[in-house]
Amino acid sequence: MLLDLFEDFFAGKIAITDLVLNFVFVAVVVLFALSSHEAAHGYAAYKLGDPTAQRMGRLTLDPRAHLDPVGTIFMLIFGFGWAKPVPVNARYFKNPRKDMAVTAIAGPVCNLLISFISLIIYRVLLSAFGNVNFQSQFFFNIVIYTLELFSYCHFLNLYLAIFNLIPIPPLDGSRLMFIFLPDKYYFGLMRYERYIKILFFILLYMGIISGPLSFVAGKVSDLMGFIVGLVPGL
Repeated sequence: MLLDLFEDFFAGKIAITDLVLNFVFVAVVVLFALSSHEAAHGYAAYKLGDPTAQRMGRLTLDPRAHLDPVGTIFMLIFGFGWAKPVPVNARYFKNPRKDMAVTAIAGPVCNLLISFISLIIYRVLLSAFGNVNFQSQFFFNIVIYTLELFSYCHFLNLYLAIFNLIPIPPLDGSRLMFIFLPDKYYFGLMRYERYIKILFFILLYMGIISGPLSFVAGKVSDLMGFIVGLVPGL
């Protein structure tokens, strides 16, 4: 994300004002997306009987409770990242594997909902102001920057959701996959989770995974756009 902005700036495609404002937009959206994701995990676990996250102050949108420095930097630069995992104690769950999966999937689902709502707001604003002949440059800029903010909110939340749905430990998608695995394979994978995590982040850093993730996110965005487009005027 930020790499694209800086490339456009040094290529002379955007002014310094646009660079600063878009940097602020990306930072705000990233903080909100990561915090919402982790708070959703904690709230799901709390509703399923685990008070651990609630006791540790993780049922909040305050970014200070959730941010992982490296994961936040990755999210700012590449659009894919992570936050500090919410602590979950499966001993509180009635059905540990199933409830762990529900807790894990709550984060990506929250981001998908935010992404979809942001797209709706973007389309509503575009429909309302797209053909307006602005007499004031100030109000024109306000509309443009608001559209950019919700565009970032749509894509960054979508990227975060798609990234975390990958069925590789320790990402959320692996917890969902574990429901369908026999116990011997489940515990076998958990034994090597640390090494799988290291390999995965190396591949992500090398850019090998970013392309496929962006492709999938684009297709999901197109699907969301099609659904929103079914509403007359949007």
